Amino acid sequence: MRLLLIRHGQTPSNLTHLLDTTEPGPGLTPLGQKQAEALPATLAGERIGALYASTLHRTRLTAAPLAAATGLDVQVRDGIRELSAGDLEMRGDGEAVAAYLATAFAWSSGDTARRMPGGENGVEALARFDAVVLEAAGSGADTVALVGHGAAIRMWVAARARNVDAEYAARHPLANTGVVVLTGSPAEGWRVLRWEDTPLGPPDPEADAVDATGGPVPAA
Repeated sequence: MRLLLIRHGQTPSNLTHLLDTTEPGPGLTPLGQKQAEALPATLAGERIGALYASTLHRTRLTAAPLAAATGLDVQVRDGIRELSAGDLEMRGDGEAVAAYLATAFAWSSGDTARRMPGGENGVEALARFDAVVLEAAGSGADTVALVGHGAAIRMWVAARARNVDAEYAARHPLANTGVVVLTGSPAEGWRVLRWEDTPLGPPDPEADAVDATGGPVPAA
């Protein structure tokens, strides 16, 4: 199975670096909408058979042009929403962002009992994301696209992919509408083929079809 994990387009909270993780969340900026509209061309070489988005407004807006181009319904799932910031919600200071990301990547490294201040722990965050991936794997589609969130994608990939660890994910923020391409299955495990425009696995025959648009914006 080929799994495309796509970060949403730019939001107003991205511009001010806020940890904005609660529902329904903000919409997209004008640039974010253009990024979303560019996704069908960016992923034109992918044979997407199922499309998912989180319950947050920004991911559904990002998925909409891709749904229109593919004719697929967007399946909305809470499990791939952003990692809850808890007591750090709507903070944008360096201390809060550092604590948020340190907790997320601690989960990737196996410290899943650690809890986000006032929020979820790693067991809960991984379980909900895993459940959506398991559902997607059972859809029968050879390629599935999940439109989600930067921290959640980076945390899950670092925890589940054999060739990406927490250190790599921490050093490589995911741009708005950036794509991580994996191959594998829940039973056999996962391997990252591409992290945005960087190949990490065996030669990827569809690499030219996957690229990132927009500028890098940290956190949620």
